[in-house]
Amino acid sequence: MSATGFSSAPDVGRGLGHHTRQATASEFGSLMSRAERWGLGTRLVLAMVACWLLVIALAWKYLVSSNSAVPDLAATGAALLVAAPVLSAAIASLRHPSLHGLTDQLVAVAMLASWATGDLLTAALLPIVMIVGHVLEERSLLGSQEAIRALERLVDTTTLRLHPDGTTETVTASQLAVGDRLEVRAGDRVLADGLILSGQSSLDMASLTGESVPVEVGPGEHVLAGTINLSGVLTVEVTRTGEETALGQVIALMEVAEEAKPPLTRLLERYAGRYMALIMTISAAVWFASGSTSAMLAVLVASCPCAVVLAAPAASIAAIAVAARHGILIKGTAFLEHLADVTSLVIDKTGTLTTGRLALSRVLPRPGISDEQLLALSASLGALSSHPVSRALARSMDVPQPFDFVDVQEEHGLGLRAVASDGTVFLMGRPALLEEEGIAPGPVPEHDGPMVCLSRDGALLGWLLLSDSLRPEAEQAMRELRELGLTRQILLTGDRRAVAQRIGADVGIDLVEAEVLPTDKMACVQREVAHGQRPLVVGDGINDALALRAGAVGIAMGADSTDVALSSADLVMMQSDLRRLGTTIRLSRRCRRTIQVNVGMGVGWTAILIVCAAFNLLGAQGAVMAAVLHNASTLAGLANAGRLLRFDETRLPNIRKA
Repeated sequence: MSATGFSSAPDVGRGLGHHTRQATASEFGSLMSRAERWGLGTRLVLAMVACWLLVIALAWKYLVSSNSAVPDLAATGAALLVAAPVLSAAIASLRHPSLHGLTDQLVAVAMLASWATGDLLTAALLPIVMIVGHVLEERSLLGSQEAIRALERLVDTTTLRLHPDGTTETVTASQLAVGDRLEVRAGDRVLADGLILSGQSSLDMASLTGESVPVEVGPGEHVLAGTINLSGVLTVEVTRTGEETALGQVIALMEVAEEAKPPLTRLLERYAGRYMALIMTISAAVWFASGSTSAMLAVLVASCPCAVVLAAPAASIAAIAVAARHGILIKGTAFLEHLADVTSLVIDKTGTLTTGRLALSRVLPRPGISDEQLLALSASLGALSSHPVSRALARSMDVPQPFDFVDVQEEHGLGLRAVASDGTVFLMGRPALLEEEGIAPGPVPEHDGPMVCLSRDGALLGWLLLSDSLRPEAEQAMRELRELGLTRQILLTGDRRAVAQRIGADVGIDLVEAEVLPTDKMACVQREVAHGQRPLVVGDGINDALALRAGAVGIAMGADSTDVALSSADLVMMQSDLRRLGTTIRLSRRCRRTIQVNVGMGVGWTAILIVCAAFNLLGAQGAVMAAVLHNASTLAGLANAGRLLRFDETRLPNIRKA
């Protein structure tokens, strides 16, 4: 019902959309503007006063005197009070024609017809019932958005901004700018997306991403607005603020959700004028055939399409709220429809199926050298370099520095040469580095990932083999997708074929395309589309952007994906958990079923009411009864949509990332 009359969701959406675009992170207020709240409250007050006038009229007529003019005057006053919002809404809908305006027009025509026939009771009761029903619908619709409002409150607090001289000041989220540095202490909430510059801590991300177990973070990792720092002190550089944050984008989706329309609603909008003419013709035919004004008015009221209009927005809002609770950012309600129809999967390897971080796979020490000795030495040498391989070795074991290195040299593409204070010379890197020093590295182990050999004073100590580790939930997630009907799965990667085939075998993917360029990835997705498939494309890097755009639906894994991937994707997994792919598909299919049920229920109930009204089966006050039953069906649809809020993925045990 409109902001001026009775059509509900769309005008609320327009008011909300303007409010959302102008809001900063600390200004995400209520989902209705002040003018809309005032208008709704005014109509409710008028309806309540009119209702009391009707009570006075009936009480005076039956308890005091039936011949008095007081009952007629009270009923006239009641009818006049509620006539203004009805007529203003109808006039506004004539200036801006839409399916939603049909309700305003039909109710206005029914009210004017009641006035013309002298039926003041119906002229007053009909708008009262519709206004009360409208208020209940608004409360139901906005109630289904409570999860989104809870997200808005996550940044309604203050934080400490660091100045270059080391001092701090207390600021709100709206005062933050990209590049600001924040001091986030234990118990503080992060108010903007950012990059950790220093500090180690655990973050509670349950309210934003659905991660029930605290996430350990450190320098170089990303944090999201709305998360809570549980321990330690973090220095965070702000990268996104306000509506640009992952949290802000979830809230901004409300405008899109409010405008969601199922195909039947779009069809009715196209023929809204003809629908109005049809209803007027049916009501006129009923009046000529039966001579019953009550039946004619009942037909007008019963044909209001509110239930169909609200079928999609209510379900879409609930689905977006649930998706946000599970750490899924859906950029538009259209993608909910598309996701329900995906038939195949095209997925990237590095950073998507795998963690994107090298980890130690095997240790091959020479005789006389233990695994622990080789690991401790490699970790110590790895701490001297910023190379990804060196960093991976440094993470493999937490050991005190056993040597005091006085000279460290890195040879590009080869490795590291370090001299200890006692003159011991260590080499760590590719076999070519040792060969330059006249050291025979021996036979190279069979391995399809990075390999490092290590020597001390000209003697080979052993080999360390590294690989990009598979996400622990990857195999389970791919199996779930096959159970959901995505049996055709393709692994795309620019990595070597041997590595890609090994990863594919580990997760059950037979179709592997390796050593491909970004344009090749897009061409593969386009071939899938050309062959009649609707591919779901999942990636995280710049080289995945073209493929993400080309698929039926593109999903970027992790809120720390590249900006290009995030902007190209239709959905973003704020938590890098592949199991959420199955969650998203199940949610989209559940949402579509809910919309279909709501539309069927709305159309069917409206048709039944029209038939009952045409045959005068709704009683003497047929228009009022039609209004009551009409609102009941609308509220039933909203209640059915609200059931989506109970959607929860509890079947899967928690899997911690390695």
